[in-house]
Amino acid sequence: MEIDKIIDTAFEPVSNAVASVIFYSIPLIGLEIKLVLIWLVIAALFFTFYFNFVNVRCFVHGIDVLRGKFDGQNADGQINRFQALMTSLSGTVGLGNIAGVAVAISVGGPGAALWMAIMGVFGMSTKFVEVTLGVKYRQHGSKKHPEAISGGPMYYLRAAFDQIKKPRLGRFMAGLFALCCVGGTIGAGGLFQANQAYQQAFIVTGGENGFLAERGWLFGIFMALLVGMVILGGIKWIAAVAGKVVPLMAITYIVAGFVVIGVHYEAIPGALQTIIEMAFYPEAGIGALMGALLMGVQRATFSNEAGLGSSAIAHSAVKTDKPVSQGMVGMLGPFIDTVVICMITALVIVISGTYVEGNGIEGVELTSRAFASGISWFPYVLSVTVFLFAYSTMISWSYYGLKCATYLFGEYDMVENIFKITFCVFIIIGSATQLSNIILFTDSMVFAMAIPNIIGLYLLAPEIRKDLHHYLQSIHAR
Repeated sequence: MEIDKIIDTAFEPVSNAVASVIFYSIPLIGLEIKLVLIWLVIAALFFTFYFNFVNVRCFVHGIDVLRGKFDGQNADGQINRFQALMTSLSGTVGLGNIAGVAVAISVGGPGAALWMAIMGVFGMSTKFVEVTLGVKYRQHGSKKHPEAISGGPMYYLRAAFDQIKKPRLGRFMAGLFALCCVGGTIGAGGLFQANQAYQQAFIVTGGENGFLAERGWLFGIFMALLVGMVILGGIKWIAAVAGKVVPLMAITYIVAGFVVIGVHYEAIPGALQTIIEMAFYPEAGIGALMGALLMGVQRATFSNEAGLGSSAIAHSAVKTDKPVSQGMVGMLGPFIDTVVICMITALVIVISGTYVEGNGIEGVELTSRAFASGISWFPYVLSVTVFLFAYSTMISWSYYGLKCATYLFGEYDMVENIFKITFCVFIIIGSATQLSNIILFTDSMVFAMAIPNIIGLYLLAPEIRKDLHHYLQSIHAR
């Protein structure tokens, strides 16, 4: 038996045990609903109403802040607002926007796409709170590099529990979040992304008869070198690369989507009608309605990561002295990720009609077939896009894991270097092996981050509501 198979088999009971807890499901109307999903959805709805629909009423203001309209001079930080948003988006805009939408439609029907968009709008409120807190409680933790900033749920969780005089519990929650983030980064951000990028490259280069057949390790070394060159430079290099790669891949994908939609322009009214009707009045009744709703909500939540706390780590390094202002920028992430990019994918799939031909659950294959209906050579472009999605996700998640590792073991150069080398090694492993059980385990750890993070958001919500009130007053007074 090959060594990767031995490792994967040995890890199976641990993986299944952890996943059974984190992804515990309850039956409802013949459907299995994950409790972690309910946890994330309730938070998104609560924060939207608690902050009086900040996601809607401050949407235009968020764009103005991103454009630099309200920037001050000499604010503390390492990267600008655009770079912070792009770094955050590079971690969320990925395979979920391509494969996740296809899965939602193949399982829940076209109506699931509309519920994805609606959930994306509510998720903006959660993102607003966690990004604001990330900036507010960030720290300069390194004595050797005083300019370096560390922030995220690790820091605001301790503050939240200090306020209710539970410091030990706060340290435990912060440590739990950091530990889950480190594990999730190595698996979901390294192993899984490298494996998916290799699979696409493997297919495009000829499959079993191609150059990359049984050379996953070679592809992994190439990916590890590309990632290593960027992450060695820290957040400034990561933000600089994300600021170029994310807009490029998003624009490429969106333009290709509009081309396919344009080719099938006569079907646009019918497709929109189908999406709306199937979202609210499915032919199969209440069961189909709940199926579309739950599948759309699930894929949206898993796509934009609102509530996991990861984005707060990236936004914490921004140059600003007004945390609420960056919260306004942060909440644009789920809109771009889940409303714009996911809806383009959904429209292409529904307009082309390829979902009707589908057989069960389909992911990137369905999306690829839908795009090929308008552009025969688009599967090749899709492969490049998947590669860029995977690459950008790796570099941003490596930063999340790094900050959590230094939180756990101290802000030392040795800790940083060991983590960066470990992360790159796992990229090579991910390209060469099929460690499905380890990926399931680390995927569980990613969503486990939401448990302590959202508790902290609830505890600090009254404080942020006051901050928001004062911030809006100062803006109106200008």
